[in-house]
Amino acid sequence: MLKKSIQKAFLILSIAVVSVASFASSTYASPITARSVVIGNSAASASTSYAFTFTVPSATAIKSIGFDACTTSTGACSPVSGFSSSSSTLASQPTNLGAATGWTVNTGTATALRAVNSGNSTAPTGSQAITFNSVVNPSATNATFFLRITTYSDAAWTTPIDTGTVATSTAGPIQVTATVGEALTFTLASATVALGSLTTSSTGSGTSSMTASTNGVSGYSVTVSGSTLTSSGGNITALTTPTASTQNSKQFGINLMANATPSVGTAASGTGTGTPQTGYNTANSFKFVTGDTVAAATGPTNSNTFTVSYIANIDGLTAAGQYSTNLTYVAAANF
Repeated sequence: MLKKSIQKAFLILSIAVVSVASFASSTYASPITARSVVIGNSAASASTSYAFTFTVPSATAIKSIGFDACTTSTGACSPVSGFSSSSSTLASQPTNLGAATGWTVNTGTATALRAVNSGNSTAPTGSQAITFNSVVNPSATNATFFLRITTYSDAAWTTPIDTGTVATSTAGPIQVTATVGEALTFTLASATVALGSLTTSSTGSGTSSMTASTNGVSGYSVTVSGSTLTSSGGNITALTTPTASTQNSKQFGINLMANATPSVGTAASGTGTGTPQTGYNTANSFKFVTGDTVAAATGPTNSNTFTVSYIANIDGLTAAGQYSTNLTYVAAANF
C-alpha cells in the first residue's frame, strides 16, 4: 500500500508540472526587452512627457501599441488614480516601430497611452522609441505604478504580439533654495605712489591699481576724492579738463589708460564689463577733479583691474619742497 501511495503522489506531481508549463506557453506573448521610461516631471498630477525605449522580439508588423497604467505589474490591470492620457500627443513619430510616418495618438482610453498606424506593414527594427507629451501623472505622491507595454498586429488593440512592463513612480517635490547677497568686491593694490624728483624737463609718473566687481543690478561706480599735490610752499595745479602732459608747466592729473607720453599705465583688464569713464578714458590725456567717477559698470559684472596713471609736471617757479596728497577711491554698488 505504501508503494502504491508513493507512486500515486509522483503521478499527481508530474501532471501538475505539465499543466503549468502548458498554461505559460499558451497565455503569454514574447517578452519585450530593454524596457525603460523617462518621465519629464515626476511630480504628482504634473502634465509631462513619457519617453519609452524598448526592443520588441517579433518581426510582425505593428499596427497599434498600448501602454496601460496599472497599480500592479501583473494580473488584472487596476487603473492608477489621477493618471490620464486624455490630452496626450506624440512628441514626434516613433523610431523603428515600423513605418516612419502615419502614427497617431488615440486618447479614447484615458488610463492608457496609445498610438496607432492602421496602414503600417513594415516590421520593427533595432531598438524602438516613442515619446508622449501632455500626459498627466498619477495624483498620489511617492507612488509606484506600472506601465504595461503591448504591441498589436491589428489597429484595435485586440491581437497582441509582444508584451513587457516598466515600473516608475511619482515623487515628492524637493525645494532647493539659496540666497545670494548683494556683493561688491573692491581692492587697491598700492598704498604709495612715488612720482620721483620733478624737474622742468622731466615728467614724474607712477601707477596704482584697483579691482572691482559686483552683482548689483545697475553695476558700480568708482569715484576719486582728495586734493592736488601740495607742500608748505604751494601746490601743483590740478588739471580740471583732460589735458596732455606738458613739461615746464604745473600739472597734476590721472587717467586709467595705457599712455605713451609719458610711457605709463596699462589698459583695463579682466572678464568684466567695467570701463574707465569720461575724462579718464583717453590715452595721453590727464585730469583730476575730486569727486569724479573714474571707472564704472552699468550692470552685474565679473572683475576688472584698472591701472591708475599719475603724472606731475612743474615749471621754473614751483617752490621747492616735499609735495604729497592723499587720494581716496570709493566703489559703490548700484542695487
